[in-house]
Amino acid sequence: MTEKSSGERRTGLVNGFAAYGMWGLVPLFWPLLKPAGAVEILAHRMVWSLAFVAVALVVVRRWAWAGELLRQPRKLGLVVIAAAVITVNWGVYIWAVNSGHVVEASLGYFINPLVTIAMGVLLLKERLRPVQWAAVGTGAAAVLVLTIGYGRPPWISLCLAFSFATYGLVKKKVGLGGIESLAAETAVQFLPALGYLLWLGAHGGLTFVSEGAGHAVLLASTGVVTALPLVCFGAAAIRVPLSTLGLLQYLAPVFQFLLGVVYFHESMPAERWAGFALVWLALTLLTWEGLRSARQASLLRARAATTPPAAAAVASSDPVDA
Repeated sequence: MTEKSSGERRTGLVNGFAAYGMWGLVPLFWPLLKPAGAVEILAHRMVWSLAFVAVALVVVRRWAWAGELLRQPRKLGLVVIAAAVITVNWGVYIWAVNSGHVVEASLGYFINPLVTIAMGVLLLKERLRPVQWAAVGTGAAAVLVLTIGYGRPPWISLCLAFSFATYGLVKKKVGLGGIESLAAETAVQFLPALGYLLWLGAHGGLTFVSEGAGHAVLLASTGVVTALPLVCFGAAAIRVPLSTLGLLQYLAPVFQFLLGVVYFHESMPAERWAGFALVWLALTLLTWEGLRSARQASLLRARAATTPPAAAAVASSDPVDA
């Protein structure tokens, strides 16, 4: 590895840790916005996120994608769907954190990879390897155990996991970068969000103007809190292997879980520990299988690169033993 590529990898890792670290620590931020309710916070997040990314895109002069998007109705429709789904995700998460459900919210992002795989099977007809089936089955058992523990399905976790998995699936089809995607989605969200804030202000319920300048600044900073991790993630994604990002993604729910238990002192009876243990077992299986498959693919590529074309042709023509 050259000095330059080593430096690029270190830069990518730092940005990856920063992105997932910020996402993991964000439960500390939302309570600071009280007495604003979850819907007002959500609306401010939409409005100020668009303002922040619009300025960023003007600075870097990256607007060509917008015209191309407007000329593609199908892709524009997918952006609208993505905006609607992430609205649900953001709203549920903000409400969950500010209502004392940080641990259950963290579970949503722990099980998100399992839900994504399940959706791939159901919607895209993808075929799973045995270890992946074992991981999904273990995750389903965990949800059953947690349902018994909570006395109800962990609907916050399921809502967050399914909404984010759907969002990821739609975003994959749209094919925009992180900042561009956020700009397009918040542009869709902007008018309804602004309309709600104006309505709230007309009825005397807008805390942005009633709770002082400090509170207003905190609400405005939701744009930075939303966009900055995406910027760091984008910088990491082009510098580190996908397998590394796959491991880093667990930092966010780990931090959220620890905050819920240690900082917010949320209850963790034995059955919840059992449910989380099953989730962590499922993720361990999934991670092991992903790393094993990546290693095998890397070995095959290396072997193909070092095999002379003539030898490869002869090898491919050899009969295969039954």
